[in-house]
Amino acid sequence: MTDQAPVHAPHVVLLTSPGAGHVLPVAEFATRLAADHGFIATIVTYTNLSSPAHNSPLASLPPRVSVAALPEVPLDDLPADAHILTRIFAVVNRTLPHLRDLLRSLLGSPSGSGVAAFLTDMLCPVALAVARELGVPRYVFFTSSLTSLLSLLYTPELARTTTGDCRYLPEPVVLPGCVPLHGADLVEPVQNRSDPVYPLMVDLGHNYLLADGFIVNTFDAMEHDTLVAFKELSDRGVYPPVYAVGPFIRSVSAGGGAGNKHSCLRWLDDQPDGSVLYVSFGSGGTLSTEQTAELAAGLEASEQKFLWVVHFPSDKDRSAGYFGTSADQGNDDQLSYLPEGFVERTSGTGLAVPLWAPQVEILNHPAVGGFLSHCGWNSTLESAAAGVPMVAWPLFAEQRVNAVLVSSERLGLALWERPSSVDNDGVVVPRGEVAELARELMVGKKGALARNKAGQVRDGAQMALAPGGPQRRALAAVISKWNARP
Repeated sequence: MTDQAPVHAPHVVLLTSPGAGHVLPVAEFATRLAADHGFIATIVTYTNLSSPAHNSPLASLPPRVSVAALPEVPLDDLPADAHILTRIFAVVNRTLPHLRDLLRSLLGSPSGSGVAAFLTDMLCPVALAVARELGVPRYVFFTSSLTSLLSLLYTPELARTTTGDCRYLPEPVVLPGCVPLHGADLVEPVQNRSDPVYPLMVDLGHNYLLADGFIVNTFDAMEHDTLVAFKELSDRGVYPPVYAVGPFIRSVSAGGGAGNKHSCLRWLDDQPDGSVLYVSFGSGGTLSTEQTAELAAGLEASEQKFLWVVHFPSDKDRSAGYFGTSADQGNDDQLSYLPEGFVERTSGTGLAVPLWAPQVEILNHPAVGGFLSHCGWNSTLESAAAGVPMVAWPLFAEQRVNAVLVSSERLGLALWERPSSVDNDGVVVPRGEVAELARELMVGKKGALARNKAGQVRDGAQMALAPGGPQRRALAAVISKWNARP
């Protein structure tokens, strides 16, 4: 298909919150709408809290996809240590007038008079009210698991029917079609009623119901039972319908010869098939100084080959890299936080890479046999689509929900030991446990079972993406609604 837009091409507007985990799938989705379905797409971003590194997926969009940034708004009144969600929700709410002006201008322009739909990120559902006010069909593009969406939709009911902190709930939370979740598995602000973000999460759950539908980056092999249960709820009018259009993941780069190949990929070329444990906590996740040292010692003691993407540690915030703050410090000093002599002692078996590595290419490399991951949903989908089993190491946001899902008997593609205490903030995983997990995943019986499960999920991902497959059908169903707009 050419990049020449039809004369009356339908126009979709997509609002993304800050953070690479949100920007990347929105960019992928917009690109496919333009390239495969002839849409014009406008991606709306926030000037606040954004970084060049996290917005890098927006640098290579096709001609029919444009970017509009909402103006910066003051945040001086927020505490310096305000929660990441407090800051995001403040930006979303304070820019609503600018969003309204932008949508009006798009509706009034010749190319925008046919705005077919407005899609908002999972953290911005309050913006759905603006689209409703302007008469534009509105959807939530949910960039995490359907299980996570159900848990957030349930938050208002949880607030109404319980009194204490959710982390201490005596029984698991059993949601339709979902694996059981302990209270301590829910998003951190939902666990603690005294958290200032708690009422904001309740509002989030209410605001989701403003949507005409949920477009979710998942697929049947990952969440079959949950998809079936959600459809039953939608058919009864409990929730808007869900469209499982995943997995939306970046394709393996086909460009560049050996000279353009990242050094870590050249290192992987020299390793035996399935021998390397890939270790990464995503673009935003950080470990404490002590945990970084214990992880290093454990990897060394495991005697397994590894490729580790190392970030600056933070002793205050496990999401310290989310807004790109660590990226601003340059690439020279990350490895200096590793134990003295670690890089030299492990030079024969491991490679430590500062800050960033081409993750999709790494996971699809034959040498990689496992992934120690924070369980961010993009990383989880990329690992599943590559058929690579995981050790789950969730840090923040909805990552524990994802860890429960992928380590459950239902999926079984990850190893995870749920912490014995619900008050586990600051608890350090010792080197012996790290070494044991690494060995078990790479050469143990549990790892072999997880590897087999991961292969089955990979096959499911390929089926979802195939021509005429479930992803294409779900996307076609929602697109038909947009195309029917006058």
